[in-house]
Amino acid sequence: MIKLLAISITAFFITVLNLNAEKPAYIIYTGQGDTVLYSELLKEIKSHDLIFFGELHNDPIAHWLQFEIAKELIEDPSRQTHIGMEMFEADQQILIDEYFSNQISQSSFESEARLWNNYDTDYKPILELAKENNAQLIATNIPRRYASSVFRDGLEALDSLSNEAKQWMAPLPIDIDITIPSYVSIAEAAGGHGGDNLIYAQAVKDATMAHFILLNMGLDDQLFHLNGSYHSNNWEGIIWFIEDQVSGYEIISINTILADDPNDVDLEELAAADFTIVIPRSMTRTY
Repeated sequence: MIKLLAISITAFFITVLNLNAEKPAYIIYTGQGDTVLYSELLKEIKSHDLIFFGELHNDPIAHWLQFEIAKELIEDPSRQTHIGMEMFEADQQILIDEYFSNQISQSSFESEARLWNNYDTDYKPILELAKENNAQLIATNIPRRYASSVFRDGLEALDSLSNEAKQWMAPLPIDIDITIPSYVSIAEAAGGHGGDNLIYAQAVKDATMAHFILLNMGLDDQLFHLNGSYHSNNWEGIIWFIEDQVSGYEIISINTILADDPNDVDLEELAAADFTIVIPRSMTRTY
């Protein structure tokens, strides 16, 4: 019996050492610190209406997982899944729709759509996946020029815009609570630079993304949204504006962080979302 116990203990420690030596590309944690498999994360995702994948914009692992999740959701016949993206601004929706319906060429779309610098590697695969599968892709963000106007001149800058321009943002007036912890953190990190206008510029993005998400949700639909982590962490940002307007949606959030050792992460770093994808800090960046 003692010999068998010694063998079992030895086998256990060998297994642990081997796991630590494998250098995983990512580890998925729950908010409580438990590790889960990708298949378990996917099962949870499929049971929710709104899925927010908070990314690090230059992380290839996050973008690969986004693609894999999007593929699983789009190909699931049990629900109609839409893809929403912070990376496209609302006035670009017409270009997306024209391209998806083959009214314009890929080269015309890409030359006119104000694409992010890392579009080809990080976002094009998901957009093309949606197009190939006739899934709706929604440009959710406010045009950057209007967010910049808010940063410069305050929320009042939006009032003087044309009615056409106002279609590309959340309905005015936008009620913003500057005491929300995530907004307070933004102001503190900026050291007072920009004052309240810095918060307003961030909040009009969150409010607009929430607006276009809700505008495109039909009965029993599902929406998979890609955004920077700071737009959905701590169930604030976009999620706060959604829950301020409606109730009843099952919402799940994913965060992405870097760690020197993904096997050794403080619990407080996992508290900002339902699930956190921890990626080695040494992982290659896309820019």
